This record gives sequence, structure tokens and C-alpha cells, in this order.
Amino acid sequence: MDIFKRISEYQAESERLAWSGTFKEYVELLKSDVSPAMTAHARIYEMIESHGVEVENGVKRYKFFEQEIFGLDRAIEKLVEEYFHSAARRLDVRKRILLLMGPVSGGKSTLVTMLKRGLESYSRTNRGAVYAIEGCPMHEEPLHLIPTELRREVEESLGVRIEGNLCPSCQMRLKEQYNGNIEEVRVERVFISEDNRVGIGTFSPSDPKSQDIADLTGSIDFSTITEYGSESDPRAYRFDGELNKANRGIMEFQEMLKCDEKFLWNLLSLTQEGNFKAGRFALISADEMIIAHTNETEYKAFISNKKNEALQSRMIVMPIPYNLNVTEEEKIYSKLISQSDMKHVHIAPHALRAAAIFSILTRLKETKKQGMDLVKKMRMYDGQEVEGFKEADLKEMQNEYVEEGMSGIDPRYVINRISSALIKGDMACINALDVLRALKDGLDQHPSITKEERERYLNFISIARKEYDNLAKKEVQKAFVYSFEESAKTLFENYLDNIEAYCNWAKIKDPLTGEEMEPDERLMRSIEEQIGVSENAKKAFREEILIRISSYSRKGKKFDFTSHERLREAVEKKLFADLKDIVKITTSTKTPDENQLKRINEVSARLIDEHSYCPVCANELLRYVGSLLNR
Repeated sequence: MDIFKRISEYQAESERLAWSGTFKEYVELLKSDVSPAMTAHARIYEMIESHGVEVENGVKRYKFFEQEIFGLDRAIEKLVEEYFHSAARRLDVRKRILLLMGPVSGGKSTLVTMLKRGLESYSRTNRGAVYAIEGCPMHEEPLHLIPTELRREVEESLGVRIEGNLCPSCQMRLKEQYNGNIEEVRVERVFISEDNRVGIGTFSPSDPKSQDIADLTGSIDFSTITEYGSESDPRAYRFDGELNKANRGIMEFQEMLKCDEKFLWNLLSLTQEGNFKAGRFALISADEMIIAHTNETEYKAFISNKKNEALQSRMIVMPIPYNLNVTEEEKIYSKLISQSDMKHVHIAPHALRAAAIFSILTRLKETKKQGMDLVKKMRMYDGQEVEGFKEADLKEMQNEYVEEGMSGIDPRYVINRISSALIKGDMACINALDVLRALKDGLDQHPSITKEERERYLNFISIARKEYDNLAKKEVQKAFVYSFEESAKTLFENYLDNIEAYCNWAKIKDPLTGEEMEPDERLMRSIEEQIGVSENAKKAFREEILIRISSYSRKGKKFDFTSHERLREAVEKKLFADLKDIVKITTSTKTPDENQLKRINEVSARLIDEHSYCPVCANELLRYVGSLLNR
């Protein structure tokens, strides 16, 4: 890539997007497109929607968040629909502070950062363009120039809504610089930018004794008092507080409930009336979304204080729990590791999954549903089928505990332990056992877990180890099957032919002799038993398969090896069972003969080529599975 060419193109694009004109020209622009006059809440919602939405398992999945936020689709759907969508339609929730409440390292800060970065990019598009009075320290909406008495007529004419009044600085400039001639006031296009302090403000609590309210609302410029003679002269005031600069965009309160009370009082009027008090001026209008984040402990302490009732009533609290999906948790770890300089260390397949299984188990709560344990629940949450349970059971479990996902091991701890494994001994590759060992060692150093929790977590590490053992055996056995997919499909088709004959009280033709025979009960049972289908349940299971085939046929879809997860698992296990002795002997022998060595090399090559293993972890996997099969 030519770096300087790209920089030049970016600068040229910025120049192309720039716009400057009079207020009269701005009004003409609105006649063809009123989107520049939308509120900050509407602009944020439009920005999220512009990236697209998918519906998956009845839950809306907003593509805007999918590159950074994993496993929080339900929480994000609630956030977008109940807050952003409603606020964009000027419903009363826009007059509330959005408070993201959840456990540490749950993605709250990442979510806010995404909104800020997204709004910056969106303001560079035609739909997300922002125009402001030129020279205004608050980048004010130009329509504020319209006198209050005329606004209803203008609103009906343009099809817009006008809310808010000119800031003190623009009031003075309109009077002195433009002699009250509104149509000549200069307007410019601005780009939302946290670095340039345009449309994004961030407030972080610090020592209450040293932090000044001016950080929020601006301050008097004492060096100009003698020149302008009064503290109420806008020219003697710096409109550079975070509330000033966040106008037209987002105001972020980091760890909001740690702030001193006096900093929060300004929000009472800003949220409900859309204005705040600064210096010796009338109330100053501001159009900004206020978003804050905190943890559950501080939130409970906050609501228990009666003095906070007024502010509490002006909040929309959105729980942001930990992710409860193993596959999505893997993505979190992959993302964090990809941002490091440790890409030279290979991470074996399933290593991150083992860590994710441990993490998710610590966050789940025991269900009251009979026959459902934590491991089955974890699998269902991960989108896997569990015998005896349906999607309705999944939804019931998801709604069983409001607080599920608000506690447990956080991703930050896990990634710290994975990092420890990555740098330990300057290894070229780490596997699931290395990761689980690092997690176990770290529990002794974890500052906040009790002895009982430690025992519980150690049990979860053991469960994660067992889950990995099953994955490892399955992967090796699968690699041992020559032309596995073809073998599996042949067995699959043979099974379907037999159950069709069985359910229709028909006979089956021998493919070689053409002789009619009874359905092969031994074959069907040898497959069904692999997934625990009992003798009494076999008829129902076979009929369910035929119903599924019929359903696929009506929809014009082909029913294949991947169409029924449990049947696919049964076929795979049947093939693995037939090969178990071969695998056991080949992987566990210390002095393999020529044929065994050839087979080992073929399996290693298949693991490397098809399953992302490296030579080191492929050989370690074969040795480990050999030891498992010999137990």
C-alpha cells in the first residue's frame, strides 16, 4: 500500500465533503433533505441501522456491533429497540441518561467506544452530515437562529422540528457581527471527532477536591475580564466543558456513579429539559445523548441512597451481562490475542474453546428444569441440540434468571492467564492443556474469589478438560477415517433407506443382487445407540427423521448429512467406534512399525492441512489421545 497516496486521498475526500455557506443556503439544502436537522439520538440510531440487521433465532442481530461485541445479541437488541429507536422517534426516553450496568470487562466501555467511532464515521456520509453555525463553540444547530414566534410555520414548511435556543456566544455574534441579519449567518459542515472535541465529550471522575465543575460546563476566562468588563459577557467565557463540546453527539460519563454529587446535578435539567446552567448565563441548550456505565455493586449503592431519587428517575438502566455462548467467547479471546505481538506463537485448535467452556460454566446458573445440568445448558446456549429438549426450553431457561451472566469469571482474567501461557518458556505452540493449567494456577492469585468459589471453579476446569478430551478424541478418530465424508455419507444414506422401509412396512432392495430384504435392524440400532436412542424410542426417532425429510422436500431443500445434527453425530460415532481399536493401537505404540508410522504421518498431515494444527500440536494431540484411549 502506498501510505502517502492513501493519506492524500483521505485529505482530498475531507476537502470534497467540506461545505460552507449562508443560513439561507442551509435552509435551501434542508428543502431537499431534512436529515442534517435530525437529533443526536436519531443520528446514532440511523448510524446503527445503516450497517444492516439480521434476524437469527428470533433475535435481531445488528451488524454494526458484530466485529467487536460477541454473544450479547439479546442485550443489544433490547438496547437498540427500547432506547435508541424510541429516542430517535422523540419519545420521552431520549430525556433519560442511558446507564449501562454490568460486571467488569463485560463490554460496556467497548460498546460506548464503538458508538463514538461509528458516529465519527457516519458524520462523513451524506445521510449523517452535521451542519453548525460557523465559529460556534458548541457547533450549534443553525435552525436555532429562527425566532421562537416563527418556528411553527418554519417547521410545517420544512418538515422539521426545532428545539433549543442559541448559545450566549451565537446570540452576541448574531447581534454584533451580523446586525441581526439571520440569513447571512455563516454555516459550515462539521465532522464529529473526539480528538477535535466536536460532538463527543468524555468525563472521568477523579479526586472530588481537585476536580472542577468547569470540566463539565466551561469556565470564565479571567484574562479577558478587564477587556470585556463583565463575567456575563460571552466573550469572557470559555464554552469548552464536556457538556458544551458533546453537543450534537455523545456525552460519555465514565464510572458515572463514582462522580461527586455536584457533577451529577447538572444532568437533572439537561436530561429533562435539554439544557444546563453555566456561568452567569441563561440556560444553555444542548442536544446530546448522555451515556454512562457502572458496575452492579455501585449501582445498588446508588439506588439505596434516597438523595439520588431525582437522578435515578431520569435513567434508563440497561444490563450488559457477560456473554453466555462458548463460540462467541472464543471470538473475544481471538480478537484480544490478534491485537498482541504474539502471533508467532501458534494456538492449537480448541485451546481457546477449552478456556471459553470454563468461563461460561462459571457464569451460568443451575436451572430448575428436570434433566438439565450445566453442561447441557451450556451446549444449548451455544446453539447445539440436546436430546429431550427443544427451543422452547432454551427460551424458558434464558428467561429463568434476570441476573444470569452478571457474575462469574471475566474475560480479562482469562486473557491474562492465556497471555501467561503464551509467554511461558518461549513455546512455539500452546494447546488446551497449557491454557487450562494456566487458568488453574491463576486461581490461587485471584484476589476476589472465596475458598468455596475456588473449589467450584476447579470443578469447572475439570469439566472443560473432559469436554476437550471428547473433542480431541473425535478429531483424531475423524482424521483416521479415510475419505471420512464419503464413508459417513454412504452410511447415512444406507440408514435413511432402511428407516424409510421400516416406517412404511416395506422391504429394501440389495444394491448388488436386487434381492428384497427386511430393513437391517442391526444397522439402524448400531447407529441409534450411539446417541442414546432407546429401544422404546427408536420408532419415534425414525419417524421424526422422515418428517424432517418431508419438510425439507416441501421447501425444495435437499436433506443431507448436515441437516440433522443428532443423526450426523450418531453416524460419526458409529464410524469412530468401528475404528477405535485401530486408533488406539496406532496412537499409543511407542515403537510404531512401518504401516503404523505411515498412518500416523497421514493423520498428522490431515490435522495440519484440514484442521489448522501445526506439526508440534498435531503430534502432541496424537500422543495425548493415545493415552486417553489406553485408560
